[in-house]
Formats: sequence, C-alpha cells, structure tokens
Amino acid sequence: MTLRMTVLGTGYLGATHAACMAELGYEVLGVDVDAAKIEALSEGRVPFWEPGLDEILARNLATGRLRFTTSYAEAAEFGDVHFIGVGTPQKKGEFAADVSALDSVIDNLAPLLTRPTIIAGKSTVPVGTAARLAARVRELAPAGADVELCWNPEFLREGFAVEDTLHPDRLVLGLETGKAVRAEGVMREVYAPMLEANTPLIVTDLATAELVKVSANAFLATKISFINAISEVCEVVGADVTTLADAIGHDSRIGRKFLNAGLGFGGGCLPKDIRAFMARAGELGTDLGFLREVDRINMRQRERVVALAKEACGGTLLGKRVGVLGAAFKPDSDDIRDSPALNVAGQMQLQGAQVSVYDPKAMDNARKLFPTLTYADSVIDAAKAADVVLHLTEWREFRELDPTSLGEVVSEKYVVDARNALDREAWRAAGWTYRGLGRP
Repeated sequence: MTLRMTVLGTGYLGATHAACMAELGYEVLGVDVDAAKIEALSEGRVPFWEPGLDEILARNLATGRLRFTTSYAEAAEFGDVHFIGVGTPQKKGEFAADVSALDSVIDNLAPLLTRPTIIAGKSTVPVGTAARLAARVRELAPAGADVELCWNPEFLREGFAVEDTLHPDRLVLGLETGKAVRAEGVMREVYAPMLEANTPLIVTDLATAELVKVSANAFLATKISFINAISEVCEVVGADVTTLADAIGHDSRIGRKFLNAGLGFGGGCLPKDIRAFMARAGELGTDLGFLREVDRINMRQRERVVALAKEACGGTLLGKRVGVLGAAFKPDSDDIRDSPALNVAGQMQLQGAQVSVYDPKAMDNARKLFPTLTYADSVIDAAKAADVVLHLTEWREFRELDPTSLGEVVSEKYVVDARNALDREAWRAAGWTYRGLGRP
C-alpha cells in the first residue's frame, strides 16, 4: 500500500512540503484552520513567493495527488503519516518560542487517530517539546501506543525551498527511545527517493533531533555576526573585510559561506530561533549567553547603515530623499519578517527622511506592515531625486544595475551598499561615492 500523507499547517514550510511530497508521487492532504489560505492553495495560488513552487502546486493539484482541507476528521481518516509544519514564533514580550499552534494541532488530531499511524514533527521547537507531545498523543489517541511521534526537522532556505525539500543535503530523524517501533521504517519509506540518491540520514533521539535545527541556525547566526563585528574594526583601520573574508575562507575549518559582512540576518527563523534557544537553555540551567551578543551585533548593523545614510546627507536625514533598494529580508523571497531592509527604511523615515522603497517581489507585504513608507514601481522611481541610494537586499536586479543610467535620475551620486554586493569599481567609475560596510 502506498503511504498517504497529511501536512498540518500550510504556511511556508507546510505548503512547500505538501507540494513536494506530492511531486514525489504520494497522495497528500494539506490541512489548515485558515479557510482563506486553504481556498487559495486549492485554486493553485501560493500565498507567498517561492521560486518553482507555483508550478509544482498546479501540477499536483491537476493530477489529484494534492488536496487541501480545513477538516481534522478528514485528515485523521486519510493519513498514514501526519507531518506537522506549523509556526513557532517568538512570544510577545519574551525570547521564548510560542508553541501554542503545535499544541493545538496535537489536541485536535490525536483524539481522532484510531489506527496505527506516524506523526512527524518538522517545526523548529525548544528541546523537550517532542517528548512532551509524544506523551500527550498517547494520552489522547484512541490507538494509544500505536501512534508514534518522531521529529524530522526541516532545513529549508527561502528561495531554494523546493530544491532543499526534493534534494536535501541531509535528513534527520529523532525517535522516542524504546517506544518507536514502526516510525523509522515508515520514514525510510517516505524518504526512499532521497535515500536512494545517497542523502545522509541521521537517526537519533528526539532531543538531539530538536537541537540539530536550532544549533545549525545558532552557528550560522554566529558566523554572520562574527564577520560583521570584524567589519567594524576594518572600517576604523581602513582594511577591507571582503578581502579578509576571502583569505580566512580558504581555511577549510572556517569556509567562505556566510562570511559576507553587511546588513545582517533577518527573516522568520534565525532571529527568533537564537532567542528561543537562549531562553530554553536558561530554563534548563545552562548558558548560551554568547548568543545575546550575536543578536546585538546583528541589530547594530542596522544602526550603522542608518548612520552611513545620515553621513551621506551631511549629518541629518531631515527632509532628505532616500532611495531604498530592497524590502524582503533576503533575495528570491517576498518574506519581510524581521526584515533588516524595512527596519532601516522605517528608522530613516522616523528621522525625517522621505523614503522611497522598491523590491521585485515583496512590495505588497511591505505595504501591509509599513503603510507609511512610499513605494515605487521600479528602481528608477525609487532613486528619482534621491540624496542617497541604499542597497539593502541583494536581488540580482540590483546587482546588475547600470550605475551610469541610475546616476541620471538621482540628486546626488551616493550609494550605501549595505550588502557589499555591488561592483564597487564600476559604481565609482560612473562617478558615484560608494560606501560598503567594512570596506575603505
């Protein structure tokens, strides 16, 4: 019998996972309490922008392998494996993660499970959550111990989520020690196409699986904040942080990836995950206080960019026109959660600047969150009569701009490259004053 799957939660993670599992040939039912989201997905409309996802969604809706519902009863009847992909945002006023959506899924699904089945958690959670949920499932499910819970964390990069789901660099499976009889075999069947392609599978306990995800994010965040801290030193002494990163990146113990100094990280994962990791460590009596400084360095980068913009405008932003290139927290995404670009734009507006923002994909989301900013229809419109242009999200469209053409519409040829991604020499040759972070 071919396994049938449900994916509970159809946000960024869940919708991607559901569509990709259908692409692998499985029958998949996506489940969400948000009726509007379910209606959109059922009609082939992805509520966010992710390269390639809309095509996969449409293809699998057409074959009938993929459907969506708001019914937990339908999900319980349908699924042999239930993936949970709901969000775990930061609690308001705290660093800790809010796992209430996860608890709600278990409380609604488990009482309907009357036959042997597997629940596979994919959400990023504080360590210890999976064990608690496993006990809750046994308590609530009519099938009792025949319902096994495992943890299978996701490692998706926005902009590459389809590729990362269909061709992951590793799979992690956490099992409840002594109580998972069927889960490993079933999950090996689920991921057979990846395993046949020699994707590494790490089978471990629940706690280790939970920690793998948050530890990976904490390490990446630390690496980004490290090079940004070094960039501050470079600015003071006139060194070039980009050349420095190239040099130390040749050391195989360090590597060059994630050593790009700039505006820092944002989005719906790294910031909230390192804060939740700190909070959980404190609850356990351990200390991850260094992550507090990682977070602080990251937030400081935004202030540095505002300071560079103010310097470009003669020491004050009051009444100055600022063209902002970028609203998404990273390129190839329309995600504006904790976006450094929008944070900088908002700070400059509060200091009296007239800020005009353009982004290839994130304009609608940005308007909803920052309605008081001005939004342009193109790079040219955003930069028109600008006293300074800020490059804040490294879209390919921005990296490939012709600085000569852009120079014809601005008031002053001054660019702050907060991502160190523009061709510095080309911009300077076109008469621009170029400022990058940590570069002379």
